Amino acid sequence: MYRINEIFYSLQGEGMHSGRPTVFIRTSGCNLACPWCDTDFSRSTEMTAEQIIDAIRLCLPEGEKPEFVVLTGGEPALQVDEPLVEALHQAGYRVHIETNGTRPLPQGIDWITCSPKEGSRLALTEADEVKVVYTGVNPEHWRNDIRTNYWLLQPLDRKDNNNITETAQYILAHPNWKLSLQIHKILRMR
Repeated sequence: MYRINEIFYSLQGEGMHSGRPTVFIRTSGCNLACPWCDTDFSRSTEMTAEQIIDAIRLCLPEGEKPEFVVLTGGEPALQVDEPLVEALHQAGYRVHIETNGTRPLPQGIDWITCSPKEGSRLALTEADEVKVVYTGVNPEHWRNDIRTNYWLLQPLDRKDNNNITETAQYILAHPNWKLSLQIHKILRMR
């Protein structure tokens, strides 16, 4: 059984796959307490892998089937295991995960987005992309901790602090980073 916060269909709003139709499987619970987290952990539903796949089908418009699903959270690595990954593959999906990188991942995940948080210790040594929320703290030290081909910097998005300009200025001075905007929030989508 997996504790699921919600399953929904939207555009991937962040990272290298930004703008692609995606089904999100948001797990409940996290091992960190980021002040900008947008997940409500007070609610969840226990579901089997088969129930998750049925819920994916129900959230899609008739006849639509996106190429991949994204396991997100909270921290999906607290719950995701090889049987769930295999069930999603058998249903015809590529499996992507958005993780803080502090926990080992099961085998078979097709795309790993690691979003490390200041003060945490990484269990992952490589990912397909690394996406750091820019809080004003120099993110260069992450380049020593994890291998990837894509380094993304995302502005902090809080009502009391939105640092898009500061993030852009940092990237201009450090061109090894690429800007990642939360386009789903810009478009006022989930």
